[in-house]
Amino acid sequence: MEGRGGGQAWQKTQRSPALRLGLRLVQGLGEAPAQRIVAARQERPFRSVDDLARRATLDTRQLDALAEAGALKTLTGHRHRARWAALGVESPLPLLADADPVEADPLLTAPAPGEDCVADYRATGLTLGEHPLALLRTRLRRAGGVTAQDLLAHPHGRHVRHIGLVITRQHPASARGTVFLTLEDETGTVNAIVWPTLVQRYRREVIQGRLLEIRGELQRVEGVMHLVARRLVDRSGWLGRLMTPSRDFC
Repeated sequence: MEGRGGGQAWQKTQRSPALRLGLRLVQGLGEAPAQRIVAARQERPFRSVDDLARRATLDTRQLDALAEAGALKTLTGHRHRARWAALGVESPLPLLADADPVEADPLLTAPAPGEDCVADYRATGLTLGEHPLALLRTRLRRAGGVTAQDLLAHPHGRHVRHIGLVITRQHPASARGTVFLTLEDETGTVNAIVWPTLVQRYRREVIQGRLLEIRGELQRVEGVMHLVARRLVDRSGWLGRLMTPSRDFC
């Protein structure tokens, strides 16, 4: 992860492309600790969680925030070991201030992809791992849901069923009661139109649904694709403990 001031991440550089998140996204960390991390890693890479804690002067709460966000996985292997290491950090005695104790790795199993996804969203509001709907894809296909990518191959006027995470809700004053939704899955986004009569019928789904199934008609106008809703079903229960954010009526 990058700090607020930029600079390279403390992870080892990889040949494949990488997306790095700013430390400002880590809930509970704070700007001052993030700046200390950036300054310390410019001197040399961190060797362990203890080394990070000592050189950046981080307390257990700040380390736990990093561990929860998945920022320590390259130092520990996975999120469970990271939290264990964060809890085990103690302020060294003056005589051992420069020591770097080596401990055996605890026999902790790595979290399942779904657990990592839930923790990522809880800590940063997004994930760089598998998309939540990629983890649910088998279930979504059984329900008849086609992906955003699949919709690109369907013709104008085709009746389809799409299930996606609601990432935006818009209700422009000029639209006279129409609500515009943007749904996201692991392959892309879909813009949906909910006419005023359906907004009234499916008000709870439109306002509260986080994972929506929309059945409707695919329309293409001058190269722009929309899904005109005919029926909405709230599938948010399929997300379990995962809490996904959305931009509503901004």
